[in-house]
Amino acid sequence: MPDRRQPDSPTDDNPFAAPPEGRPDQPWQPRSGGDGGNDDGNGPGDSGGQRGPARWDPTDPIQRRARYALLAGMWGFFFGIFGIPSVGLLLGALALYWGISALRGKPAAATGEPGAPTGLDALGPAARPQRTAAVSGLVTASLAILLAMSSYALQLAYKDFYVCRDDALTKSAELQCNTLLPNNFVGEVLKVRQ
Repeated sequence: MPDRRQPDSPTDDNPFAAPPEGRPDQPWQPRSGGDGGNDDGNGPGDSGGQRGPARWDPTDPIQRRARYALLAGMWGFFFGIFGIPSVGLLLGALALYWGISALRGKPAAATGEPGAPTGLDALGPAARPQRTAAVSGLVTASLAILLAMSSYALQLAYKDFYVCRDDALTKSAELQCNTLLPNNFVGEVLKVRQ
């Protein structure tokens, strides 16, 4: 197998590579801005100023509420799908509140200048993922509330069926409750199966 030697270039930044021949081993040291790394400041680890995208700040209430809205809306939707409408309604309402407050809120370091951007617009380039999270939270919260309300509306509209089914002591008595349902799609979905 031919010898595959790497070129001795000053741009070789592999921290796991062996040192060049003739140079002694050196202990590991973390990289700093001026130690031969990316001197132009455009490296992937830079997050200051305009050099890279801003990171998520968990101490900022706007960003935190945007993430909470997304998570609560998503879980509220899942609880609505899986037939627990009370938890879905609660999480949907919380997600709706957090999403709206994230979109309308003022940042923690607000300057108070007239005409200064407020809400997520004050975050600059970091606002895009937070706005997406807040809007997604609002959408999933609306779906969770819609699922919970439709579940409650079905239980109210077909109350006689639900009371009969819950009070039935045998399977044959439970099957008799199907006569209380209409002969349409909703009746076919809610019908007790044998």
